[in-house]
Amino acid sequence: MIKNNGGTWNVTRHRPIVCIIKTKEHDELYWAIPMGKLNHRNDVAQKRLGFYLNLPERDIRSCYYHIGRISSQSILFIRDAIPITDKYIDGVHIGGANRQYIIKNKNLLSELERKLLRILSVENTKNNSFRQHITDVKRFLLQELEFKN
Repeated sequence: MIKNNGGTWNVTRHRPIVCIIKTKEHDELYWAIPMGKLNHRNDVAQKRLGFYLNLPERDIRSCYYHIGRISSQSILFIRDAIPITDKYIDGVHIGGANRQYIIKNKNLLSELERKLLRILSVENTKNNSFRQHITDVKRFLLQELEFKN
């Protein structure tokens, strides 16, 4: 769906996403952040992450990633955030204890929301600023939801 709307999506594996905020435009449209395990990253990737994570807060690139404990130490790819509907979610991510993992840490949620809103602010200033073409994907999904109802 992202590629069909002009965006680039280079994730080749099935990757969990974290849906954290409903969009203002529609109750069935959410902002989703892809995530992965931090320990799956080699030294080069870890150094690259460190570069972005240590940038001053005023630099938008400091919002590209976030490291936090989800079911284990995870990297959240905030710069790859996408709008999403239930139609495009394959299933619920099952974590430890064979249960759906729900982020309850208010500090983590607050930081993810802050970084996501900064990314979306850039996107609102200049449509399709990011490789996944956030604006075009959102328009497509809103159209799809409109025809559904």
